[in-house]
Amino acid sequence: MATPGFWDDPEAARTVIDEANTLKGWVEPWEGLATRIGEQAELGQLIEAESDKDMEAEWAAELGRLDTELERLELRAMLQGQDDTRDALLTIQPGAGGTESQDWAEMLMRMYSRWATEHDYEVQILNIDHGEEAGLKNVTLEVRGQYAYGYLKAEKGVHRLVRISPFDAQSRRHTSFASVFVYPVVEDDIEIEIEDKHLRIDVYRASGAGGQHVNKTSSAVRITHEPTGIVVACQNERSQFQNKNTAMKMLRAALYQRELDLREVERAQVESEKTEIAWGHQIRSYVFQPYTQVTDHRTELKVGDVQRVMNGDLDPFIEAYLKEFGAGVA
Repeated sequence: MATPGFWDDPEAARTVIDEANTLKGWVEPWEGLATRIGEQAELGQLIEAESDKDMEAEWAAELGRLDTELERLELRAMLQGQDDTRDALLTIQPGAGGTESQDWAEMLMRMYSRWATEHDYEVQILNIDHGEEAGLKNVTLEVRGQYAYGYLKAEKGVHRLVRISPFDAQSRRHTSFASVFVYPVVEDDIEIEIEDKHLRIDVYRASGAGGQHVNKTSSAVRITHEPTGIVVACQNERSQFQNKNTAMKMLRAALYQRELDLREVERAQVESEKTEIAWGHQIRSYVFQPYTQVTDHRTELKVGDVQRVMNGDLDPFIEAYLKEFGAGVA
């Protein structure tokens, strides 16, 4: 970077800096961990020579922390897919069932938002459509941070909820479904050709819960890519111009994912994974009654504390998925 002329080509310079930061993000955690392990080894020898219960307790606690951090680094080392380092677009769509499924979609949005916050990721709502009574008809989140897509790709699929419905006057048990889909965010350096003649752009008023208009101008934007039928929408930004720019980013991400699938010769993986949002297609079940348990049907991992999971503790499921199916899955 100190080489004369390094900044003559700003784009190339930024590419080099990004690569350097990525490498630094790998090297520094491992070096720091190695240093701490060395220090603990020396402390262990000291404890053997001269027993100290307080020191021994702290030593054991630090070993536990080191073990957890080592597992996290080993898991991250699995994320070597082409798009694993990218930000993620996460879309939640309720299945049939009206208010029940829409409420479940909102619960999932909260769960993923909490998971992202716990991992120091930034979350932005790009588009949201509220249900008439409660919940969401659909929502798209952008999760920003290194490896957001690499981790969240494990969440693609249909999620099933079993609970006593708060919307049922007779307090009967209901089963609801919602689908989660995840795209990598594609920056402008990826060559995806989008011709204006292939786009249908509609503008409308952004609305809040229950259909209440949140502004008096048509600032929300919906873009339809007619050759593929892909539709994206954004109403979160302050102006129509900003909403259009964000919607174009969402469209670019969807088209990029489609191109990746086409290169693999098989039918687009994106479309093949968009199964019916109903019984028999779920990847995970969240049971609140008659017992509490979350079961991942791909890995058979079961967690009894459903509230902890709903509060964003998804790491056990993500880790089990990546370890069983490999980080190369998309």
